[in-house]
Amino acid sequence: MSDFEQELIQRVAANGRSPGLREAGLAFLRSSIERQYSYNFHWLGRPIIQYPQDMVAMQELIWQVRPDLIIEMGIAHGGSLILSASLLALLDYCDAVEGKELLDPSKPRRRVVGVDIDIRAHNREAIEAHPLANRIDMIQGSSIDPEIVEQVRKCAEGKQTVLVCLDSNHTHDHVLAELEAYAPLVTPGSYCVAFDTVIEDLPSGSYSDRPWDVGNNPKTAVRDFVGRHPEFEIDWHIDHKLLISVAPEGYLKRVR
Repeated sequence: MSDFEQELIQRVAANGRSPGLREAGLAFLRSSIERQYSYNFHWLGRPIIQYPQDMVAMQELIWQVRPDLIIEMGIAHGGSLILSASLLALLDYCDAVEGKELLDPSKPRRRVVGVDIDIRAHNREAIEAHPLANRIDMIQGSSIDPEIVEQVRKCAEGKQTVLVCLDSNHTHDHVLAELEAYAPLVTPGSYCVAFDTVIEDLPSGSYSDRPWDVGNNPKTAVRDFVGRHPEFEIDWHIDHKLLISVAPEGYLKRVR
């Protein structure tokens, strides 16, 4: 490990021991979420409803894990699918440069599967027209419907490294069902990322028009799941690095 990497680890750990710094990050989240800050960004032309910090975190994870398949619950405008597809395309390019495999853009090895209960026609059309569309498969239906779960499992067959992202219905029961269904597909050393765990840290009633709230959200589901599945651990290093994230305690690493 280089001196730079050692300093980074020490600096991030110090962030985690600083209540003032953590509270400053949470204060920004509370204020910016109220103003729909995450709706302000695009990735390669498609709206991506994410915070830039989480986009960078996903880039780091994908480079580190080098997945063959990324499974995403929740599609919306497709920006996250395009983000994943673009990073997988770069991995394939790097493998070709390093001589690990031949690069054939028409037959990409690494793929993204997106699931959404309602893929709007205009979003599907825009995603299918994107230059990276040949890396993307979309499945319409509830992510916890047994038939949909089976379709996704078939997509994962034969894949060496799988990464999963959960960003659909944010109620406790729904996210917990997704974790039980899809976390087993995550390969050791890879991640299952549960987005919008920050709901637990926001004032009660912040989402008055939605069925989730404090006590009923992805973070409560993650805590339930991790408590019963020791093969997964919360990666606190990511939390302390980002400070501003919609997924605190949501970056789950499969450790065995």
